[in-house]
Amino acid sequence: MIVFPNCKINLGLRIVRKRNDGYHDLETIFYPIALRDVLEIIRDPQHQQINTSTVQFSTSGISVDGKMHDNICIKAFNLLQKDFPQIPAIKMHLHKAIPLGAGLGGGSSDAAFTLSLLNKQFNLGLSPEQLIHYALQLGSDCPFFIINTPCHATGRGEVMEPVTIDLNAYKFIIVNPGIHIHTGQAFANITPALPGKSLTNIIQQPIETWKDDMTNDFEKPIFKLYPEIGQIKNKLYAGGASYASMTGSGSTVYGIFEKDKKVDADFPSTYFVKEL
Repeated sequence: MIVFPNCKINLGLRIVRKRNDGYHDLETIFYPIALRDVLEIIRDPQHQQINTSTVQFSTSGISVDGKMHDNICIKAFNLLQKDFPQIPAIKMHLHKAIPLGAGLGGGSSDAAFTLSLLNKQFNLGLSPEQLIHYALQLGSDCPFFIINTPCHATGRGEVMEPVTIDLNAYKFIIVNPGIHIHTGQAFANITPALPGKSLTNIIQQPIETWKDDMTNDFEKPIFKLYPEIGQIKNKLYAGGASYASMTGSGSTVYGIFEKDKKVDADFPSTYFVKEL
């Protein structure tokens, strides 16, 4: 079976408080974007026995750093296989098209889609709520990709409420400069604060007003460390974006443009640039 894990952007991202467990409470709007990886899972014909918990994992596309056994898709497989030993040995192939470490949630999406695909392929009977429980063990962004519809998220990102937002009249320009932002470093420079206005109210306003009210708290410290990321945002606004922002803890910046608008923004050839 083949699925196509998509990425997300954050419409606003506020860090509200640091929790006693070391994590942070946040507020954001998760919005799915049609930039996709490809994930295929099949039974391993060489290991047909039940309770054989092996997984042969391969990748293509954008290079995936780190050791294969540390990949989040394998972690997702092992997490389910521990509770469902009837899952047989499999072959798993991941084709990466979503930039890594870019604030787009590509790895989280791959993990969540792995859980959902294993659930469907091997008839595990898990509900969305149960899949969310497993997904949260893999990462704070993972539960969103089980729902995969625009959501207002609080807590670590796992407390989600679907929201109505229509951006069909707009297109997105996704720009990634190839800078890997370490999440711990990003959080170290954040001062948590309670927001004055909820994002659920802001997204109901005309999109041209978002830049005055909707912010990503990671932008200020990240732009200070990497001015070229801030320059991307400035270029997108200069090119006519109705709204532009960094997503997640960076380094990807997106611009939202009227669909019929010709975008005049030139970026270095080494940057990942995608219009969606």
